Amino acid sequence: MKWKKKSDTFLSELKKRIGYSFKNEKLLLQALSHSSYTNEMKMRRDENNERLEFLGDAVLELVASDYVYHKYKDLPEGDLTKIRAGIVCEQSLSVCARDLNIGEFLLLGKGEDLTGGRQRESILSDALEAIIGAIYLDGGFASAKEFIKEKILKNAEHRELFFDSKTILQEMIQNDDNRQKIRYKLISEEGPDHNKSFTMALYIDNKHISTGVGKTKKAAEQEAAMQAIKILKGE
Repeated sequence: MKWKKKSDTFLSELKKRIGYSFKNEKLLLQALSHSSYTNEMKMRRDENNERLEFLGDAVLELVASDYVYHKYKDLPEGDLTKIRAGIVCEQSLSVCARDLNIGEFLLLGKGEDLTGGRQRESILSDALEAIIGAIYLDGGFASAKEFIKEKILKNAEHRELFFDSKTILQEMIQNDDNRQKIRYKLISEEGPDHNKSFTMALYIDNKHISTGVGKTKKAAEQEAAMQAIKILKGE
């Protein structure tokens, strides 16, 4: 196993951040192993994190479903599905992964590393789900559920607003008798191709309301919409 070359200190900080101590640390190393790394190191295909991601995704969906079912007691199934989707979507999970600084510990191939893989939303969200799968295998469902509650669901309400802010703002405007129109405009984009930053301005009926910055245009639009919601609500 190529993983044996990694020292104990490599994972000590991450274990503190995730709040779980593995009995079998190879599971955690596998959860961090992107396919580009295992391919480059001539490891077996089943030693990357894709199978753990598959398992973690299922565990996360169950725990998130239980969470929204009990939290939103009066909402119908369709609304519960939308809320759950906002919690477990790629963007939301990548935010959680960044909070844990998982990107720093990822095992990537050289090419993937050089092109910004440590900050790529898809890689971060997949790694987080793989970590959930690893915890589930190592410590059982209760341990995985506790990790999800503490690291993903604790601030879920704030992420629900952020990742659905464009829809929320659109509904606010549609309820207005004036039928105002929302428009987003790209103000600037900076940085290299693998690590760009976009700034989007939000206009309501050609009046500038707010500005948002993000790693993608969509994320910048969501940030601008969230700021607009706060402004319109007088927060």
